Amino acid sequence: MLAARGAGAALRRGRLLTAGAGPVQPRVPPRPAGPPPHVVDLRSDTVTRPCAGMRRAMARAVVGDDDYGEDPAVNELQRLAAGILGMEEALFVPTATMANLIAVMCHCQRRGAQLLLGRDAHLHLYEHGGAAQVTGVHSQALPDLPDGTFDLDQLELTIREAHGSRYHPRPELICLENTHSSAGGRALPLTYLQQVRGLADRYGLQVHMDGARLMNAAVAQNVEPAQITQHCDSVSLCFSKGLGAPAGAVLAGRREFVTEAWRVRKLLGGGMRQAGVLAAAARLGLEHAEATLCRDHDNARHFAEGIQELNSPLCSVNLAAVETNIVMVSIGGGWPSPAELCEHLQAVSEEELAETGQAVSVLLFPWSAHTVRAVWHRDVSARDTELAKNKLEFVARKCEEKLALGLRPTPPSVGGA
Repeated sequence: MLAARGAGAALRRGRLLTAGAGPVQPRVPPRPAGPPPHVVDLRSDTVTRPCAGMRRAMARAVVGDDDYGEDPAVNELQRLAAGILGMEEALFVPTATMANLIAVMCHCQRRGAQLLLGRDAHLHLYEHGGAAQVTGVHSQALPDLPDGTFDLDQLELTIREAHGSRYHPRPELICLENTHSSAGGRALPLTYLQQVRGLADRYGLQVHMDGARLMNAAVAQNVEPAQITQHCDSVSLCFSKGLGAPAGAVLAGRREFVTEAWRVRKLLGGGMRQAGVLAAAARLGLEHAEATLCRDHDNARHFAEGIQELNSPLCSVNLAAVETNIVMVSIGGGWPSPAELCEHLQAVSEEELAETGQAVSVLLFPWSAHTVRAVWHRDVSARDTELAKNKLEFVARKCEEKLALGLRPTPPSVGGA
């Protein structure tokens, strides 16, 4: 009886674990015998691991209670970030998502205020609607142009219509994203930022920049970050993307804004105590940003040029849109789909080993119905980039051969990518 009860409990536990495990992961096909494949992970620049220097800095960090303002490492990071961003003060927070939410809450203190932002903005699509859920702010989403900007005439018309009506929500904040993730890491033009600032001033609006990848924009445009942020009232900067830290972001702005932001951070549960261990890694990433991001941009460009040279009907890239560390690969035809292509790139076959002598698994992100995204970061070397380019060339050639024979084979693994 005890054995039966134990078996039943184990079965129930198995069911509970299966039920709570989240999305079903793709089944990994049996790998050919031999050493494990070399993995090139291009899904996102959030997959980085702290380098040895960061780990040493974290271990040696002098810490205190940041909620009391007594953590030396956090205070120094905040001073450094504020100076780089050209702002009076900065506040260390756990994530850039929290930084953006705090900014909205500080700028839009009336429930029902209106936030103007892009339809494909990260703040609009990928931050769980925090502006609405938490702050009661209405988001008016405007169409994004291919380079991540708005049509400024449309933006002004939207503001004027709201100001001329007793029924419209009153716009109080414009949010920009730089670089623009959904546009493929495009850096917003400086003249455009100046025009948005002028329009905001004309109608009494504030401007917040979601600058999760702001340092990528500064490196791509060869300008100081402060030259970009001078047109904004506040800006967020993420440390756990291209800068390679394990966690953390800052929100920067005027002194009174950051004072209020501290209160909102406390409200949201973002006050951390001995956070200097994280701030130490973030500072190192910030200090080495230019060299790191230049290398990432060069590698991304090299990969994109390889796709163009491939001249395959299955995949193509707009080289003019590759400005920073993100490459959006357009997938043509009905097969393979972006998800299927990602499965083929991840899998390693006996045929590949026999033909290339290498076992390489490349992880990309199926971004949309016709697009695959690849993102470069500090853990991807020039050699990794070359391996990824060669793997895509191999997979594309094999797919073309199958299509020429009228075949449409099953992807090498089963399930979603």
